[in-house]
Amino acid sequence: MNETKKVDETIQEVKQQVIEWRRYLHQNPELSYQEVKTSQFVYDTLQSFGHLELSRPTKTSVMARLVGGRPGKIIALRADLDALPIQEEINLPFASQNPGIMHACGHDGHTAMLLGVAKILTQLQDQLAGEVRFIFQHAEEMFPGGAKEMTGVGVLDGVDLVIGTHLWSPLEKGKVGVAYGPMMAASDTFWITVNGKGGHAGMPHQTIDSIVIAAQVVTNLQQIVSRTTDPLDSVVISVTQIIGGTAPNILPGSVELSGSVRNLDPSIRETIPGKIERIVKGITEAHEASYEFKYVYGYSPVINNHEVTAVIEETVREVFGEEALERLRPTMSAEDFSAFMEKAPGCFFFVGAGNEEKGITYPHHHARFTIDEEALEIGVKTFVHAALKFLA
Repeated sequence: MNETKKVDETIQEVKQQVIEWRRYLHQNPELSYQEVKTSQFVYDTLQSFGHLELSRPTKTSVMARLVGGRPGKIIALRADLDALPIQEEINLPFASQNPGIMHACGHDGHTAMLLGVAKILTQLQDQLAGEVRFIFQHAEEMFPGGAKEMTGVGVLDGVDLVIGTHLWSPLEKGKVGVAYGPMMAASDTFWITVNGKGGHAGMPHQTIDSIVIAAQVVTNLQQIVSRTTDPLDSVVISVTQIIGGTAPNILPGSVELSGSVRNLDPSIRETIPGKIERIVKGITEAHEASYEFKYVYGYSPVINNHEVTAVIEETVREVFGEEALERLRPTMSAEDFSAFMEKAPGCFFFVGAGNEEKGITYPHHHARFTIDEEALEIGVKTFVHAALKFLA
C-alpha cells in the first residue's frame, strides 16, 4: 500500500509536465511519415531521464528500453505521434502553429502520457523485474501504418505482451473503457470504375449511362450488409467518393467510386471483396458497360487478449474504483495497433477525454476536437500501475 501511495505521489509530480508536453506537441503537429521534429523532441526528452536505451527503429519513430534490476517479462507500451491534415478551428492558447495540420485525434496526449510513464518508471528501475519497451510510433493515421513497419524491424521481438490506449472523446473524463475480444474494426478500401459510353444528355438512348449504372452499384452494395451478412455480425460498407461528369448537358463515359469497408471478424472480411465485385460485374454487364475493381486490405481488427484485458480491468478497479470502469462495445473505427497484436498478445483500452460541462464534445477528426487534460493523469496512472502489475 505504501509503495502504491509513493507511485501515485510521483505521478502527481509529473502531472503538470505531461500537460506541458501535450501542449507543446499540440502546437507543433506533423503529418504521418513527417514526424521529424516530434520524434526528435521525444528522443531528447527520453534521453534527459537517463536509464533508458534509445533507438530510432525508423526515420520518425523512437523506442526506449528500460531494463529492470532483475530478470522478468518484457512488456511494450505504445503511443502514436502523428497529426491530421485539418485546419484547427478552436481558439486555444496552444493552438497549432502549422497551417492545415492539427492533432485532431489525441495523439499529442498519447505521446505526452507515455513520456510521463517513462519518466516515472525510470525512477523505479531497480525495483523492476523484466523490461519495459516504450514505443513511440509514427504514421498511425496513414496506411500502411507505422506499426507494421516497426514490427518489421523487430521492436516486439521477445515481447510477452503489449498495451496501448486511446484518449476517447465520446467517453466522459474519469472513465476507462475496456472490451474483451474485438475492440476496433478492420479497415479496407475499394475503388470501382464504371466504364460506359458518353454522349448528349438529351439523347441518353445513344449512350451507356455510367452515372445511372454507378448509382445502382452504390445502392446494391448495401445489400451485402442487409441481406448477405448475418444480422449478428458487423459489417459497414460506405461509398465515400463519386467522381464523374464535366458539364450538365454531357453524360460522362465513366464514373469512379471509392469507399471503406469495416468489420470485426477476419473470416467475414475475406468474403467481402468477392461480394462487391459480383454486384459490380452483374450490374455493369446488365447494362452493357464494363468495370475496373481494386480492393486493398488495410488495418486488421484490434482484438484484445482475454488475460491481458483482465489485468487492465483489475488495475482500473484497484486504482480508480468500480465506477470508473466502462465495458465498451466494439467501435467500427480502426487502429494499426492491431499490427502489434499480431506479434504479441495485448490490450487496447480507452481513456475518457470528453467533458460535456466544459463543451469538450466534438468527435475525433473534427476541426474543433480537443480533450479534457485531466484525462492525461488517468492515462498515466493506468499505464504505470498496469505495467507494475504485469512485471510483478
